[in-house]
Amino acid sequence: MGKTAKIQKIPKQPLAVTAYETLVRKIICLEYQPSQHLEENQLVDDLGIGRTPIREALVRLHSEKMVESHPKRGVIVRPITLQNTKAMFESMRIMERGIVDIAIHKNCSTFIKKMKESNKEVEKAIGANDVFELVEANHEFHMNFAKCSQNEFLIRAVQDVRSEAKRLSYLSYGNVIDPQRPLKSHYESVFVEHEQIIESLIKKNEKQMKELIEKHILTFRQRIIVFMTS
Repeated sequence: MGKTAKIQKIPKQPLAVTAYETLVRKIICLEYQPSQHLEENQLVDDLGIGRTPIREALVRLHSEKMVESHPKRGVIVRPITLQNTKAMFESMRIMERGIVDIAIHKNCSTFIKKMKESNKEVEKAIGANDVFELVEANHEFHMNFAKCSQNEFLIRAVQDVRSEAKRLSYLSYGNVIDPQRPLKSHYESVFVEHEQIIESLIKKNEKQMKELIEKHILTFRQRIIVFMTS
């Protein structure tokens, strides 16, 4: 008789990771609204997961500034304010222009490949009309761009800013902000601009890259300002 093939069991994901990923999705997709109180008993019911993994997930979310702790209110989803939004876009512009200054002097081939892969995921999410996956793919694209700097401090700073931007990205991708411009058109322009950023990075065209970054961030910023002030 032949040998019986062994079936490898795929280890289950730790419950704390499942809790974290579920909470992240609910926060980014605004199912849990900015400033909403996250009551532990309710989270247990919503997620069907015990208290300990939920507490572990909340600690991680707190370190990533997606939730805040207040003495009287407990844990709340981090608010979205005009002041914080303005500061976020200022930081994003300064950091991503700074990445250009460094990246043109580096061998970025590994990260350019990852940027291309991320933008393929952007295209895939657009085709599936999956706003959450579009947000995630867009985030990965910009984090791979940040890694072109090969500067751990700058990458860490960009991670903070880009994580803050995820909920705003969901607002931008999930709402018809400009009646004259369909969402599909906006999605396609994001994909095309990513391709142009990659091309300018390959060519080490500093001037063009900075212009593209400026345009990319300005479009995002204007859509959010219109949404928040309308």
